[in-house]
Amino acid sequence: MKTNYNLYEYEDRLHKEGYEFIAGCDEAGRGPLYGPVVAACCVLPKDFKLEGLTDSKQLTEKKREKYIDYIKEHAISYGIGIVDAKEIDEINIYNASRKAMLLALEEVRKNIKVDYLLTDAMPVDIDIPSLPIIKGDAKSITIAAASVIAKVTRDRMMLEVDEKYPMYGFKKHKGYPTKAHLEAIQKYGIVEGYRKTYGPVKKILEGNNE
Repeated sequence: MKTNYNLYEYEDRLHKEGYEFIAGCDEAGRGPLYGPVVAACCVLPKDFKLEGLTDSKQLTEKKREKYIDYIKEHAISYGIGIVDAKEIDEINIYNASRKAMLLALEEVRKNIKVDYLLTDAMPVDIDIPSLPIIKGDAKSITIAAASVIAKVTRDRMMLEVDEKYPMYGFKKHKGYPTKAHLEAIQKYGIVEGYRKTYGPVKKILEGNNE
């Protein structure tokens, strides 16, 4: 899939300004009713190229699975941060997403000294220069790579959940509030891992308490 953006614009400019290790960070799973929010952070070589890479949501599952192996193999470093449903309920999804990103960044910083951080629209309070980019996963090669890692990692987690609770259909909807998913939770109720502060889940819980 071609993009209208130059995916290397931000990284090229920052490299010219003297920044060596530029990290990109993105998350997956802000909207689902079930499961964690997963963030990924990665630093790519200056000469990294991957034809067709863009925002993971615009890629087919088959392409994401193909791309993630290439990204992990060629990245200078990458990290993953996970915040579970219980903590999402406690601190809200915005703060949970930010925490997951910082956890992912810390994993990368264990291996290399990150000079600059690019994020997909998420401002973070850190001790290095950073830039939140609106639709960053479609404008920055590094954020796009991180988006693939985050999305595939979370999807694989949902496939494991599907094996445990096949009647909910996690293999298809990955925890998002599809019609089939909403019908399943109406029929089978809530199991551990649901985000209890999310509307449809909260409604069912309140109904059970009446």
